[in-house]
Amino acid sequence: MCLSIPGKLIEITAELDETFRTGKVSFDGVIKDVSLTLTPEANVGDYVLVHVGATISVIDEDEAKKTFDLLKQLGELHDIEPHKDS
Repeated sequence: MCLSIPGKLIEITAELDETFRTGKVSFDGVIKDVSLTLTPEANVGDYVLVHVGATISVIDEDEAKKTFDLLKQLGELHDIEPHKDS
């Protein structure tokens, strides 16, 4: 099953042109670098859906938060959580 995770775009980190950009997305405090190529309309502060390291859609903040909370409840966020040292 393919899954996309909602997060908040907090920074544009590189911009070759208006299409080829990368940025940092926060997933409830866990920051990941992502490709913004598929969402040239995304701006800092927008909520986006991320699949396999690339944003695939800009989404509404309320919907993003509801989806993220549901994924937390289901325990589906283990791949993005920071690893704890033993």
